[in-house]
Amino acid sequence: MEGDSVFLYSDVTEINEDDDLLWKFGTENSLIAKINREKQIFSTYDDVPDGRFRDRLKLDNQTGSLTITNTRTSDSGEYKLDIFGAEHSSKTFSVSVYAQLRTPIITRDCSSSSSNCSLLCSVLNVCDATLSWYAGISVLSSISVCDLSISLSLPLEVEYQDKNTYSCVLNNPISNQTTHLDINTLCHTCAGTTALMIYFLQSQCL
Repeated sequence: MEGDSVFLYSDVTEINEDDDLLWKFGTENSLIAKINREKQIFSTYDDVPDGRFRDRLKLDNQTGSLTITNTRTSDSGEYKLDIFGAEHSSKTFSVSVYAQLRTPIITRDCSSSSSNCSLLCSVLNVCDATLSWYAGISVLSSISVCDLSISLSLPLEVEYQDKNTYSCVLNNPISNQTTHLDINTLCHTCAGTTALMIYFLQSQCL
């Protein structure tokens, strides 16, 4: 989850005196940390790539394990550890960092010409998440879009006298946020407005 720390363990109890240890990130294998015990080099390179790791890398000088603090979604990707000594060994870590999920908001579309109650479930600034309407435990519809510049929205129409239990859920692989629909509360105002409009139109025709 975004904001947490990620620990990448080297599985080494103690680095040998003649070992070189390199941590690399991404498809370009950008060097982000290095240990050379013989030359007393214990360094993190926070300014690459594009400064994203600045002041957020911690290196264990004894084991070579790496910690990424205050994680961001941009930290997602592959991390590779190379240890060069009497033998060469390597490990690859796949890291996925998910953003904190916002609570979806359910609103009533009073402008709709439908005879049913038209609803819209929306959430702002989400990526790598799915927005879904549920009736009980059954999924009615879902949408997934990764665009932080727009609102993710999903419509639903229900009858005014519907007794089913509806909820709108935003989820990713590690968490979810749920908003339950209260039909009586949310649909009541517009239902009254629609009835009044029908009465007004009928009176004009008499």
